[in-house]
Amino acid sequence: MSTMLNGCLADTEYLEVTARSGHRYAVWVTTPPGYSESEDSLPLIYVVDGNFAVGLTAPLIVTQADPYLTIAPYIQVSVGYAGDEAEQWAQLRNRDLVPPGEPVSEQMLKTLAAARDSGAMTQEHMDAYLAHLADTHADVFLSFLTEELHPLLQSTVRVSDTGHGLFGYSYGGLFALYAWLQEASPFATFGAGSPGVAATDSQVFPLIAALPEHGADAAARRLHVTLNEAELLGAIPIYRDIGRNLLTVVEELDAQGRSGEVTKALLHETHLTGLQASFLSYLKTCHTRSISVRSDADGE
Repeated sequence: MSTMLNGCLADTEYLEVTARSGHRYAVWVTTPPGYSESEDSLPLIYVVDGNFAVGLTAPLIVTQADPYLTIAPYIQVSVGYAGDEAEQWAQLRNRDLVPPGEPVSEQMLKTLAAARDSGAMTQEHMDAYLAHLADTHADVFLSFLTEELHPLLQSTVRVSDTGHGLFGYSYGGLFALYAWLQEASPFATFGAGSPGVAATDSQVFPLIAALPEHGADAAARRLHVTLNEAELLGAIPIYRDIGRNLLTVVEELDAQGRSGEVTKALLHETHLTGLQASFLSYLKTCHTRSISVRSDADGE
């Protein structure tokens, strides 16, 4: 069941959708410049962590009108939490974005304890955070996106048959990596910003080992991974762990012969500031149109 409400962002409609799981989600659908004057069907780019990410990523939809870029037209679908749960998004995302059975690293426990001891997090918040990490269901959330939300949107906006994308950052990046490893349809491109592979025994490693043999059409399903300099070189141990584990992910994908499907970028950002830069890097790398020929006057 869905409810349509007025959007608070330009060219954006807001829906609340109840999934088969019983969870209720907030969905922001942002259309690009000129959408109302066109009859073209467009691919959807799904962005998770909508409560935080929509304000940073949805405005970038205007970049497809930038004559100096080659970003192809798309419709953005930001997915988050509705009602009272919107205030709990930082905890609920653990349930939806983390693969089933994902271990909680010792460094993660130390990081949460330090946040509690400094007053940045209450004991109640820490307990809720860990409770969701102990019962993770990225598989259920992925099924909601692909089997429930996507068909719903096909009936409400002009949706193309191909070219759809999925982007996430931090644990959202882990989710995008997980979805790519699952070869989830209808997505053709996946943007994984600083994916939260916090444990050396993460579930992503057996999934990489179990990847099917590289097929002739595999390159059509692209993964773009970004990492921030401050994560690798900074003084925060949990981010250094994530950086090291991500490098191991890249090495194992290379060993599996998947390097042609994966693009990578190192950004001059911190973990907090990197979300918008990572999304733009994904758009410019994975969601491009053909470069049109312009005269010298056009380029001035």
